[in-house]
Parts: sequence; structure tokens; C-alpha cells
Amino acid sequence: MNKYIRTDIAAEVIKARGRTYDGVCKVSEITLTAAQAARYGKGEGRYVTLETDAIEGYSEYDKVRLARAVKRELVKMLKASSRVLVVGLGNEKLTADALGAAVCERLEVGESLKALKAGVAGTTGIESFDIVKGVTERIAPTAVIAVDSLAAASTARVCRVIQLSDAGITPGSGVSNHRERLSAETLGVPVISIGVPLVVYASTIIRDGGGDGSEYESLIVTPKDIDRLVAECASVISAAINSCIA
Repeated sequence: MNKYIRTDIAAEVIKARGRTYDGVCKVSEITLTAAQAARYGKGEGRYVTLETDAIEGYSEYDKVRLARAVKRELVKMLKASSRVLVVGLGNEKLTADALGAAVCERLEVGESLKALKAGVAGTTGIESFDIVKGVTERIAPTAVIAVDSLAAASTARVCRVIQLSDAGITPGSGVSNHRERLSAETLGVPVISIGVPLVVYASTIIRDGGGDGSEYESLIVTPKDIDRLVAECASVISAAINSCIA
């Protein structure tokens, strides 16, 4: 059993600062030092968390406002990037892992915006890192945005958090299928990750209820209407990226 809770959300392992609320989402920020990153098994850098209920039940107008909030944070991380490659990580045949592919399908690609569904080694026979590395070297973007499904430590955060980070991302980390990390160090350009927690480990839920949970370490739980929720999340994230790069 891991020493720390099993989550990809930085705000679940260390207290966030600078929390603000705009009526649709609460925005907070964490910067992990090298020591903290090593301690919690995450990348060194900045993590921005947007907590919201807008994905599940609010109006379309509120979803537009949420997309604008994501765009604001994304612009800060992209800085002056003029040619962006968006990488959709995960297995699009598994709904809870299909967020990256769903975002790519909704992008308005062109000269300044490229999209790549990297897939998983189980369906392509090629590690996603190798695919992304090869395409990055070929088209020379000024930044890479990697979109992936994440795991949370609480069911209350499933589909209610959007996390952005300039620390890169490890493909498959949400389902403990770790691969080589996509980062500025490995790709040679800034890497920004965008993710939404779509699963929770059954062992986490059992331990929260006072049980052991050790026999359920490999079992993952996701909402029954996950297909609709993935579509909603993808619409918000793609809208943010489209308006940011356009």
C-alpha cells in the first residue's frame, strides 16, 4: 500500500493557497518544490485547481464562464507560445480514460493548433511517450498541452475539478500504469497538463469508511453516467484551448 493517498490532484496532498471564487469555480494554486515533488511522487512546478459544480448541473452559460476561467489560467502558463500541440492521452475505447481523445476531436486545428491522439501501448503497440516525442521533434511546437483523465482521492471531486500544471504529466498515472514523463526536460518544450479526475480507487473509498481495502487496490470506480460527463468536460476544455490559441 502506498504511504500517501492515491490521487493525481495536488490539492489533495498539500494545502492550496490563494483561493478565489468567481461564482462558477474556486481557483487555488500550489507550487511544489523539488523536495515536495519527490515526497509526494509528483512533478516539480505549479498546479492550479479549479473546483466547480458547473460541469454536472449548471447552465450552458455557466459552462462558458468555466471555459473562460480555464482559458485565463492556460494563457498564464502558455505565455507567448504561438504553435501548440495538444496531446490526448489515454485509451479512447475506455470511457473514463477517453477525455484526452474527446478534447482532440473538438479542437479547431490549423497552423497554430495541432492535435494528436496518442493512444496507449495496448492498442498501438507504441508507448505514448515515443509517439509524442517523435511528433514534437517533427513539427516543433512552442508548447505541448497534454490532456488526460486523472484519479481523485474523494468521490466528491470526480468531475468537479479541473487541474492545470506546468510540471508535465506521466501518461497512465491515473490508473497506476506509469510511463515515461512528458515534461520540458524530456520533450524540449514547455509541457502543460490539463486533467479532470474521473475515477477513484475502490480501496480509497473503503479506507475512508474505516475498512482495509487492500484487496481492492486494482479496482477503480467511476460514475455511471461517465460518458455524458466526459463529453461535458471535453467541451469545456476544448473551448478554452480553442479560444486561447485562436
